[in-house]
Amino acid sequence: MIQTIVKRDGRIVGFNEEKIKTAIRKAMLVTEKGVDEDLIQRIVDKISTQGKEQMTVDAIQDQVELELMKSPRKEVAKGYIAYRNQRDIARKAKTREVFLEIIAAKKTDVTRENANMNADTPAGMMMKFASESTKPFVDDYLLSPDAREAVRHNLLHIHDKDYYPTKSLTCVQHPLDNILKHGFVAGHGESRPAKRIETASVIACISMETAQNEMHGGQAIPAFDFYMAPYVRASYIEEVKNLESLTGEDLHDLYDAPIKDYLTAELTGMVGKDRYFHHAINRTVARVHQAMEAFVHNMNTIHSRGGNQVVFSSINYGTDFSAEGRCVIREILKTTYEGVGNGSTAIFPIQIWKKKRGVSYLPTDPNYDLYQLACKVTARRFFPNFVNLDAPYNHHDNWRIDDPNRYKWEVATMGCRTRVFDNRYGEKTSIGRGNLSFSTINIVRLAIECMDIADKEARINAFFAKLDNLLDIVALQLHERYEFQKTAMAKQFQLVMSKLWVGAENLQPDDTIESVINQGTLGIGFIGLAECLIALIGKHHGESEEAQELGLRIVTYMRNRQLEFSQKYEHNYSILATPAEGLAGRFTKQDKKDFGIIPGVTDRDYYTNSNHVPVYYHCSPRHKAEIEAPYHPLTLGGHIFYVEVDGDATQNPQAIMDIVDLMDEYNIGYGSVNHNRNRCMDCGYEDASEGLTECPVCHSHNIDTLQRITGYLVGTTDRWNSGKLAELHDRIVHK
Repeated sequence: MIQTIVKRDGRIVGFNEEKIKTAIRKAMLVTEKGVDEDLIQRIVDKISTQGKEQMTVDAIQDQVELELMKSPRKEVAKGYIAYRNQRDIARKAKTREVFLEIIAAKKTDVTRENANMNADTPAGMMMKFASESTKPFVDDYLLSPDAREAVRHNLLHIHDKDYYPTKSLTCVQHPLDNILKHGFVAGHGESRPAKRIETASVIACISMETAQNEMHGGQAIPAFDFYMAPYVRASYIEEVKNLESLTGEDLHDLYDAPIKDYLTAELTGMVGKDRYFHHAINRTVARVHQAMEAFVHNMNTIHSRGGNQVVFSSINYGTDFSAEGRCVIREILKTTYEGVGNGSTAIFPIQIWKKKRGVSYLPTDPNYDLYQLACKVTARRFFPNFVNLDAPYNHHDNWRIDDPNRYKWEVATMGCRTRVFDNRYGEKTSIGRGNLSFSTINIVRLAIECMDIADKEARINAFFAKLDNLLDIVALQLHERYEFQKTAMAKQFQLVMSKLWVGAENLQPDDTIESVINQGTLGIGFIGLAECLIALIGKHHGESEEAQELGLRIVTYMRNRQLEFSQKYEHNYSILATPAEGLAGRFTKQDKKDFGIIPGVTDRDYYTNSNHVPVYYHCSPRHKAEIEAPYHPLTLGGHIFYVEVDGDATQNPQAIMDIVDLMDEYNIGYGSVNHNRNRCMDCGYEDASEGLTECPVCHSHNIDTLQRITGYLVGTTDRWNSGKLAELHDRIVHK
């Protein structure tokens, strides 16, 4: 006898014969003979008594069709089949609608989910078809009932859910020296070790492109300056050898000659080895510049993921004060300032300056001149961003200024804000590690569900009870995804699981990746702290000390639970200040539909990213720093501090330095500066005016307005979803 039913979404429910009766009755109503209740009861009795203890919906419907065909009312069977087909079509209608939007290249939140992805191209369309087809499969077959219900009720978002079945990991910080020194094999291609700066630059691109095709998140190089530096010297020696071949002179003593800095010099008046020495340096600088130019150009043109998008890439640099390291830093900054193509701003890689007292921040530091140049470049090109190595939680006990390999103990950031540093199951480092997966909870909805509780203390207590339950669900969901990911074999990720991930060198092709991936992190993200606080007590943390206290209490509670989960499940859980893009509007849209317009909560088309002060709130950079800084030690899975500056930043690089000073003063971990930048695509004119539609020089209307969507740049807002466009419209200058 049938006891339980397995529904199409995987849920198991009790058997309800009335649902079968209703379906048969509807099929009979469209026939001439009408409804026969006795026949309906006989069919239901037979199926329920002869069926297995647990059956699927489809298996029961097959039995209904069979019994109807054996009955005198065969015409009802046809009606039932038609009814069943209509129900199938109705279930598929949403997918059909989405597919038609993709086919028509409509600008919808589905096709504009990721502004870095062009969903209008054939490859982009194919990716979206696959994505929208895969997500329901994950919901139906790979999620637990609790996680599925949390997703269905708009409480939980599983990032990169379409990649879930592939078992891929999110991101990794590339140990590029391993590849440059030893080469690598990926697919049908093979790369030899690098011998000169040009080759090192190309291999860096190939490494990130190849890994991007094996992972669903971003790629980063944690110490670009240190990794590239040896190939500057190698290229210099190559130039000296070229001079030996040209002149017939023995210049071996120049190979290891001390070089204070790689700066070009005028050769007029120089003679002998002094002239040869400076000529070799001049040629080396030119080659390094070309290599950096090629690197930036390639990272903006080489497509990954089936030709769908450029590599979501990041590079960290700033603390190598060797002559060779400084040369790399100087030339990557110069080429970034010059721009790509006809002078446009490079979208990738996201560049991150490592701020460190004694190295790259103070006027007495060896790289202070390059820090000044970095701020000048940021004032024009938005990058580099700035990671604060002096923040206490970014400190490593092993770091020594005289250690040539000190970069191993420096935190590195990637993408919008991802941070991987602390490690319960291995060495504390960013290198060779990354995020495995992350999911974001909708704390705004939890607060909305408590708004009808009149007593404030009871309301807040109810919120924390709901938060506690949801955190349990997301921690288990991430653990279950980990359990699924760990069954992948090393050969499925030919580069990542041979040369990049820490410990992967010990894996054989048919080994599972279980023994190494626990070095990565599982991120618990959140969105909408500002709206959550307004729902609970009427004000957000930027405008109320009480709200700030409650906000810190909420995120601290999440951090404490995260520590418990790390112990319970034996993983590196972390709290992530989610860089919501498509999610910024998705949560809001459903909550607005369910609860209506709530002032300050659902009255906009987006929720505020993570713990940020709302973009529409007028405050000074200092006030913003005071409010947001305390959340950074609590969100060690990733965080960022943004400031919007007014006017033409290119005329005021000091404004950039002032923001970095705020980061230093308040122990902010990672930050960046937003400003307005327009460029005429026809004549190259640039300015910082608001709403420029016509070039004042050539009168062209082909104006490119550069904007930062989360942690990365997008040269056109055509690919932004509605939520982020609404947020962009609301952004105000901090002054």
